[in-house]
Amino acid sequence: MNGIREEIDTDAGTARVTWYEASDARWVLALGHGAGGGVEARDLQALAAVLPAHGVTVALVEQPWRVAGKKLAPAPKTLDVGWRGVWPALVGPGLPVIAGGRSAGARVACRTAKELDAAAVLALSFPLHPPGKPEKSRAGELLGAGVPTLVVQGGTDTFGRPEGFPEGPHTLVEVPHGDHGFAVPKRAPLGQEAALKVITDGVVEWIASLSRTR
Repeated sequence: MNGIREEIDTDAGTARVTWYEASDARWVLALGHGAGGGVEARDLQALAAVLPAHGVTVALVEQPWRVAGKKLAPAPKTLDVGWRGVWPALVGPGLPVIAGGRSAGARVACRTAKELDAAAVLALSFPLHPPGKPEKSRAGELLGAGVPTLVVQGGTDTFGRPEGFPEGPHTLVEVPHGDHGFAVPKRAPLGQEAALKVITDGVVEWIASLSRTR
């Protein structure tokens, strides 16, 4: 699966967008990565492979720190700067843009959604709290997104299990037995490919529902 790469200068450094284009695109889904990995994450790659056939162009966004080869993500404020810097390219096709990402990337999408006039937010593995510290909740970021939001969360995610999420306007899809990276144990009744299908099917259905309300 090969995408079209584009490097973009931002105030945080050079970012990279890899485009997986739909032939009859109706949406752009922009996906940022987490603080511990890049766009090679299994969920991001699965969405990039599946969604173009459903009229969704997928743009995988690599933050400047990752492009520069650094191992540690900068402060959230700097991540937001990098995301803002690529936004003009994301809206370039003239289509509604869904802001999304996994883990730290999901937080960025939530924090900036209203400011950037995102059509919606897709939060993959939203880190509701640091592992073992539910008192340090980041629910405010999620609840403050201000646009239609889908959370896709692993059933055993130590950064926040589905049942721990607050009531709110968001929709939540659970990936049974999935951890923070949506990996499932070999003994689980749900295999890895099936777990990824839960993600892609859930996102396809949710975007279809957004289309019906526009």
